Amino acid sequence: MRIVVPAGGIGGARFLRGLRAALGTGAPETEGRTTDSSITVIGNTGDDITLFGLRICPDLDTVMYTLGEGIDEERGWGRADESFTVKEELAAYGMKPTWFGLGDRDTATHIVRSQMLAAGFPLSAVTEALCDRWRPGVRLLPMTDDQVETHVVVNEDGRRRAIHFQEWWIRYRAALPAEQIVGVGADTAKPAPGVLEAIAEADLVLLPPSNPVVSVGSILNIPGIRDAMAAKTVVGVSPIIGGAPVRGMADACLSAIGVETDAGAVAAHLGADLLDGWLVDEADAGTEVEGIEVRSRPLYMSDPAATEAIARAALDLAVELAGREGDGA
Repeated sequence: MRIVVPAGGIGGARFLRGLRAALGTGAPETEGRTTDSSITVIGNTGDDITLFGLRICPDLDTVMYTLGEGIDEERGWGRADESFTVKEELAAYGMKPTWFGLGDRDTATHIVRSQMLAAGFPLSAVTEALCDRWRPGVRLLPMTDDQVETHVVVNEDGRRRAIHFQEWWIRYRAALPAEQIVGVGADTAKPAPGVLEAIAEADLVLLPPSNPVVSVGSILNIPGIRDAMAAKTVVGVSPIIGGAPVRGMADACLSAIGVETDAGAVAAHLGADLLDGWLVDEADAGTEVEGIEVRSRPLYMSDPAATEAIARAALDLAVELAGREGDGA
């Protein structure tokens, strides 16, 4: 079974770990076992930013570190056993910004990436090289090799200006009213090599509980990706439980695009042309979305077993719906 997962951030990375466990593929404890399943991850690069001369790809790294057992489990991002000496030294020199948590171990990844990019390697090749160390057990592809950055138009004291998503998210904690979220460069970007081919060859597409606007949404905004996925059986997991984000400030992102912070509203926003199935939490049982099969089950990824169960439920629903389509139902 070949599965494609468009993913970004902590929720996406943890879901992938659960999916890998459900399939019995890639994880160290399954080494030596054989499986006919494979996972291709299309990683969000809209969060990417250049700071201190280094190209930083937070979502790609979060997936890579999480599946490679190098993540800081408590934070959900960055390296385990991290220190921040470089960050402190940069601040001592008066270098800005000071709000980005650039860790020492993490900096090594950014240096390698930046040097390879400067040498002319595309991001997809760089990501493959980085994964050679981490062995994430999935094929990790950036959504595009082109530079795409998510910017947010904010209104601060009556003055409108555009800032990078990272500044809005980390420095301001998404507290500045957002009037618009824009993927700069997305409209002319091309899917990275292998992306459309992976989707075409996939049996299923699973949308993890990632931010629907700036993670999954950014990936779907790259021309050609959404249309390719819409031709497949697609099941998503709601990142909204009981009218609130499971993690982070996705409600601020949804508000900026005029979508209610509600499990059903997010599914409707993604669209019945894309989604075949949608998992919601038991708190949202009874949710109905026209044209989409909605099922409820516990969705808190509280521990590895719960996360694996969520991934298995999404997988089972996708297999069921694909079988219906195959039968002409």
